[in-house]
Amino acid sequence: MATNEKTGRIIRQVSGFYDIAVDGTVYRTRGRGNLRNQKISPLVGDFAEFAPGVGTDDEGYLLRLKPRLNALVRPPVANIDQAILVVAAAQPDFSLNLLDRFLVYLEGKQIHAEIYLTKTDLVAPARLEEIQAALAGYEQIGYATFASVPPFEAATLAAVRASFKDKLTIFTGQTGAGKSTLINHLVPGLKLATGEISQALNRGKHTTRTTELFIADGGLVADTPGFSSLGLLDVTLDELRDRFPEFVQLADQCKFRSCQHAKEPGCAVKTAVAAGTIMQSRYDDYMQFRAELEGKRPIYQKN
Repeated sequence: MATNEKTGRIIRQVSGFYDIAVDGTVYRTRGRGNLRNQKISPLVGDFAEFAPGVGTDDEGYLLRLKPRLNALVRPPVANIDQAILVVAAAQPDFSLNLLDRFLVYLEGKQIHAEIYLTKTDLVAPARLEEIQAALAGYEQIGYATFASVPPFEAATLAAVRASFKDKLTIFTGQTGAGKSTLINHLVPGLKLATGEISQALNRGKHTTRTTELFIADGGLVADTPGFSSLGLLDVTLDELRDRFPEFVQLADQCKFRSCQHAKEPGCAVKTAVAAGTIMQSRYDDYMQFRAELEGKRPIYQKN
């Protein structure tokens, strides 16, 4: 690296410019032609080497990107550390199957997930207890869960904010689960548009929307709720078993090293399911996802 070059993180991208943060200072840069020639598209969240401009009105040049840990198309963000996975207790109905679908996707991107349950005030106490009992199983796997009544209780929000430090966080989950509302509670300065009225007003407009990262509680938060639904699991049949952390922990105890935890004898995962130490619903979803990937007609579980 030349003496005048610096390394920082892209926090904003708009109209061909890339704003790069280095120790609290933000430098505006343009992409060098060699990036376009190599068909490299810098993303917010990328770590980059750049040459700063000489004067205050002189843009610098973005020269090279550092290797990425991961990247998403929606939202267009790179090097994501964690996702707050937002699911609703109702409206739309709570679905363990959809929750597992998101988790499989995020595990494949090496993005740690935390689960936030909204609309806890819209279900009967007995139903809420059922959902909270299921989420306790995810806690045991290693996914932190937040499920308070009311849904945006101050102590719960504080616990989520505590997880932001030194991480880049995005938000995802069910359509209509309240992702934007949650972000507005957690990072009030963002004031993301929420509700059907905002969607209706923006429909059909050619608005320029850029993803931006904001400092929040010692970390960075993307200003977009991200993707809302997953038609595909984005995984191969052979890789699927590795997207379930509790399966991975037991895999070396299976009789066969290549055990897919399906029909093989001596499977430690199936033994754990029978013993109740692995959630039956998780295993059922795993088998359904296998069926989908095999091209079979899926058997939908009611969970």
